[in-house]
Amino acid sequence: MIRKGFVEVNGRRVRDPSAELVVGDTIALLVEGDLEHLKRFDESRELVPSDIPLSILFEDRSILVVDKPPGLAMHPGKGVQVVTLIEGLLSYGNSKGFKPRLVHRLDKHTSGIVLVAKTPLSARNLTESFRKREVTKRYISLVKGTLTSEKGMFHDVADGTEEKLSFEVIKRYSDCSLITVHLLTGRKHQIRRQTADRGFPVVGDNVYGDRDFNRRFRERFGLRRYFLHCEQITVNHPVTGEKLSLSSPLPQDLQNVLEHLQ
Repeated sequence: MIRKGFVEVNGRRVRDPSAELVVGDTIALLVEGDLEHLKRFDESRELVPSDIPLSILFEDRSILVVDKPPGLAMHPGKGVQVVTLIEGLLSYGNSKGFKPRLVHRLDKHTSGIVLVAKTPLSARNLTESFRKREVTKRYISLVKGTLTSEKGMFHDVADGTEEKLSFEVIKRYSDCSLITVHLLTGRKHQIRRQTADRGFPVVGDNVYGDRDFNRRFRERFGLRRYFLHCEQITVNHPVTGEKLSLSSPLPQDLQNVLEHLQ
């Protein structure tokens, strides 16, 4: 839709999917048809800076790196009426004298590392690094089923869009496998979709996965979200060029699951 010119930012059409967005931008989706019968498109609401606990992994004058907990949405969207990460970052930025800029995202129930730019220059350079696939992202996930290969790659092309990830098995259990995933492209729900398409959905994922399996797993182990955590990001500093390797420990809820698995 972006390349076809159906999206406007601040009243101007954009055709570049990698175009930078900053807090306060107004985004419009251009549609045709009878508006009375079109589903309401309301993906935004007023941002309200909110003081929420932030787990800071790294900070300097150019970037902020936070450890996002599960259940916290990145920004307001359809049906999201609670406090979001960007609103917590706005509050923190107000107290420190900077305007936060998100340069990538994690799904609401995915935990782990989020990079935040503190200046326009950092935002541009980080966005470019993501676009050029110079950022290495490693996730840990528990998937349903037993993967027989020790490592492998999932590579798909649909409608001209490439999706690629590599995985390595850490441990096999009776009915699931613990894996690390290197995300080589960054598409929406990519890990969850690509694993599910091959018969190994992320445990706890009721959108792409097995709801009956997830229900039994939750009753047995208490897992209340899908098992997906961004545990490491390696990126060149957007100003100095220094290589940064950022790590996030496995959250306690996921640790509890592994401790009780056999």
